[in-house]
Parts: sequence; structure tokens; C-alpha cells
Amino acid sequence: MDVQEYIASGILELYVAGVLSEKENLEIHRYAQEYPEIKAEIVAIEAAILEISQKANTITPVGFETLKSQLNAGDTSKVVPLTKESRPWTQYLGWAASILLAIGLFWVYNQNKELKSQLELVESQNQQLEQQIAESNSSLEKSRELLNTLRDQNILVIPLGGQQVSPDAYAKAYWNKQEEKVFIDAKGLPAPPDGFVYQVWSLKLSPLTPTSMGLLEDFTEDENKVFALNNPNNSEAFGITLEPAGGSETPTLEQLYALGAVASS
Repeated sequence: MDVQEYIASGILELYVAGVLSEKENLEIHRYAQEYPEIKAEIVAIEAAILEISQKANTITPVGFETLKSQLNAGDTSKVVPLTKESRPWTQYLGWAASILLAIGLFWVYNQNKELKSQLELVESQNQQLEQQIAESNSSLEKSRELLNTLRDQNILVIPLGGQQVSPDAYAKAYWNKQEEKVFIDAKGLPAPPDGFVYQVWSLKLSPLTPTSMGLLEDFTEDENKVFALNNPNNSEAFGITLEPAGGSETPTLEQLYALGAVASS
């Protein structure tokens, strides 16, 4: 077999373009294994087409104007016969196959970019969903822990009724003396106005001695409205007042929203 003539026939460009039959593909594959020159030419064609597809934003066939000028050259009054010395049509067919392959590779490149963007979007959405699930699980776990704490047999439950400033207000204090903690369920309190915060007081009744236990911070943002506060005091009652942001050293009795006494045992 004349290897150079076979290479010049343009069939290798069609092979790279993927437009040949399965039988022809197998034949060329066998020739490539048998003749190193054919294999090297296939590799060179693939490399050239890949470079074209990567660098060109639009792919325009070239060489046709040159071909046209060559066909029109010379005396137009004479008919130029087609001879064997003319360029073989298979060469131009090879060019067309190369251009077709380049267009195909460019289209695949754009499709891959779009698919990559879609995959990145899906991955981002999955990460957000995973985070939401993790936060939900964490919130559920905290709720279970809180319920177990409030159901402890050592917990004292002290209802706090609404006072003159807000008769419909109410709250509950769950006091664990052993752990020196009080959980304030403030669901029944209205949202504090801007610049103010609820402050919880431990009270001794005779004489009346208030001790601050802390503030109900981030009241509006807290969904369950249950706040944990330390209470090392020997409390006889609990009160909740509305104070300026940052709290007060002594309670503002005119802004007493809820009050409840600890039942004597």
C-alpha cells in the first residue's frame, strides 16, 4: 500500500471527524497499528483540530477564496481542462471534514461549559439544603434537650402573671435549684419596643430585695422564647420588667410586666 497516497486521500480527516462507517473505522484503526506514519498523521490531525476549536470564537472556512482565484486565473476565454494534475477532490473533502470536526468540538466545548455551570448550581443548592437540614436537626436536638430539662422532677414551675402595665402578659419560670438555673418561658410577653429589653429579677419579699438575673436578649429573633439564666439566689419570687437596652441596676416598677411567687413547700 502507498502510505503517502493513502494519507493524501483525505480519508484520515473523515476518520477523525467520525463520519465513516464502522467497517471503515476498523480498517483505518488496523492500518494505524500497522503503519506508524498513518498513526502519526491521525494524532497530528486531532491536535490541529483541537487547537482550532480552542482558539476560535467563530470558525470560518478558509482557503476557498484562494481556490476561487486559482480557478479563475489566466485567460477567461479558454477552457481549462481538468487533469490528473489538479488537486484531488478528496483533499478538499478532508478540509471540509476538518472544519466539520472543529465546529463539532467547539459546540461540545460550549455544551460542557453550560453543563459545568448547571452542575455548580446544583452543587450549591445541595450545600444550602444540607446546611438547612443540619440546622433543623440541631434545632430539634436543642428542643428535645430543653423538654427533658423542663420535665425534670427537680424543676419548680412558677407562673408569672401579667401586671398593671400589661394585664394580658404572662410567663413561666422553671427553676432547678440543684443546678442553680432558671428557664424563663416568655412566650406570653409582647415584643419589647426598640431600645428596650426585658430584665428578670430574683426577689426576696421581706424586705423587698431585687437581684438581677439577666436580660432576655434577642427576644424578637428567638423563636421559642425560652431563655436560660443562672440563679444562685434563694428566690422567693420572680419578676420581669422592661428596661432600657443594657438593663438597669434596680427594677423599674412602673414597667413590671410579670410577677410570680415561689410556692412554699
